[in-house]
Amino acid sequence: MSSNNELEEQANKIRLCTSCPLSCSRTLAVPGEGCSHADVMFIGEAPGSEEDSQGRPFVGAAGKKLDALLLSIDLKRADIFITNVVKCRPPMNRVPNLDEIKACFPYLQKQISIVNPKIVCSLGNTALETLTGFRFISRVHGKLLKKSNQLIFPMYHPAATLHNPLLKSTVEIDFLKLKESMKETISKQSFSKHENERIDRFI
Repeated sequence: MSSNNELEEQANKIRLCTSCPLSCSRTLAVPGEGCSHADVMFIGEAPGSEEDSQGRPFVGAAGKKLDALLLSIDLKRADIFITNVVKCRPPMNRVPNLDEIKACFPYLQKQISIVNPKIVCSLGNTALETLTGFRFISRVHGKLLKKSNQLIFPMYHPAATLHNPLLKSTVEIDFLKLKESMKETISKQSFSKHENERIDRFI
């Protein structure tokens, strides 16, 4: 089965999911979207009202901000895969609770496994803690972390810049750091692959 088909299979499961009470209050589940073999995968907290009504991630004000940040490092939506820790909107946009996160986590794990990104970019505290166990984005943002053989690049959520304009320059700088981390990671993996090929030829 192709990665596109695998992601769509997961999306269909998410759309029908009733594993937690959020399924009762949602309009539409928001599985995620994008490139099935993306080098970088972005993971936010949960859908907002616009996402809930359209069934697509990051289509509100925070999504427009994210689009602009992606363009600043020569990326488009089509180049990445983007989703959230929780696939249904929590009422009043509250932070998802632990039971809701646990209910959705297998879907997220499967999506990461299918896309197999070189870097996972966590957006905000909820995604950071879910993926790494770290609780404070202010301490690790803009730094490349490794967890269970997965490279994770924590960043502030784009919505944070809408509520706190002082974070705007910090987020812009972190995106530039992400661009450099992507270049270095792809270069290292390419070098390692070629070295392994050379070793294979001499064995």
